[in-house]
This record gives sequence, C-alpha cells and structure tokens, in this order.
Amino acid sequence: MTIRVLLADDQALLRSAFRVLVESEPDMAVVGEASDGAEAVRLAKEEKADVVLMDIRMPGTDGLAATRLISADPALAQVRVVILTTFEVDDYVVRALRAGASGFLGKGSEPEELLNAIRLAAGGEALLSPAATKGLIARFLAQGGADGAGPDPERFGNLDALTSREREVLVQVAAGLSNDEIAERLEVSPLTVKTHVNRAMAKLGARDRAQLVVIAYESGLVRPRMD
Repeated sequence: MTIRVLLADDQALLRSAFRVLVESEPDMAVVGEASDGAEAVRLAKEEKADVVLMDIRMPGTDGLAATRLISADPALAQVRVVILTTFEVDDYVVRALRAGASGFLGKGSEPEELLNAIRLAAGGEALLSPAATKGLIARFLAQGGADGAGPDPERFGNLDALTSREREVLVQVAAGLSNDEIAERLEVSPLTVKTHVNRAMAKLGARDRAQLVVIAYESGLVRPRMD
C-alpha cells in the first residue's frame, strides 16, 4: 500500500526537499503541498492523505490550529499528523499532541528519521524525536503543559471502562514501549498486546498511541519521574 503524504510548510524550498525525499521511496507518494494550515486541511480531505507533515508555525492558520481541525473532523479520521518543528520541546508541541498530532520531529532530523516517522505515523504508532523524550513531554503534561491545568482524572471517566489488563498495557504504552517490548514484559503475545491497545483506543476515543500517552498522563493514571 502506498502511503499518501501531504506536505504543509510555508517555505517552498523545504517542501521541494521533502518532496524529493518522500518520492524516492517506493511505498510513498506526495499527493499535495500546502503553504498554510487552512490549505492543509482542505487538501488532506481532497487528496485523501494518510500522513501530513505539518510545519507548526505558518502564516494565517498555523499548524496547531490545522492539526486540531483535522483531528476533530470525522471525515479525516484516517489522517495522521506529524509536526515538523525547529524546536524540539516547547508548549506548541505539547499543544499539538493534545490537538491530535501523532508526534513530532525536528527539522534537523536525518532523512531516514523522517521517512521512518511517516511509516510509524501511517501505522498508528506514536512518534517522538530522540531529543524530545517521552519522559520530558510527560513531565510537561503532568505539570499542566501549556494551559497550566494539572492532571484531571474527571476528564477521563472512560478509564473506568478499561479492564485491569488494558490499564496495565496503557501504562506501558505511556512509558514508550513497543508492542513487542510490552509483550515480553507482560509475558503475552504481541498480538494480544495489540488487541488491548486497540480496545483501549476505542474506549478512550484515542486516534493513535500518541493520544494514549497524553491521556495516560493528563488523567493522572501515570505520573512522571522527576529525576
């Protein structure tokens, strides 16, 4: 299956560079280019994109607002957003994760990292660049992140719908473990872990694993280590 990629960046030179890189891969195709967030939302729908590489700072409708619009539109439920940013960790990135982004990557990342990011996002995986560790983002979320609100379990009443095993798997997902790593730790099969992850996403209304990470910390189910 070919991964349909949409490029959203206000710099034409960067879009051209990304296009050359993406289209060098046999399993990917660039289906459109957008210079602002509003155009990105429109093209994501028109071109049936699988993954949007979204610049976080653009004129007019920025990447954050565009990500929120994509995440909130049922017609775009299949679209995954990877935020591209010059800044590895800031409040905009955390807001983007909350808005529905599958993760983010620094613009200075190696080409293979970018291509891997596209494949991970298309497969529903959470993506955080090496410099932006899950622990640091988790700490920011737990301390209130960009809006100053701390963990609020009441916002996530659906946690009660999770089985004890689903909660256990959710905790491991929040730690950044893959299905194989979780399976080894819990002594079950990777397929069983995948089933628990999918059920947790369905019950919590999460688009992907990145959203499970956000929910785990914002609900207070998982607390960050402060060392």
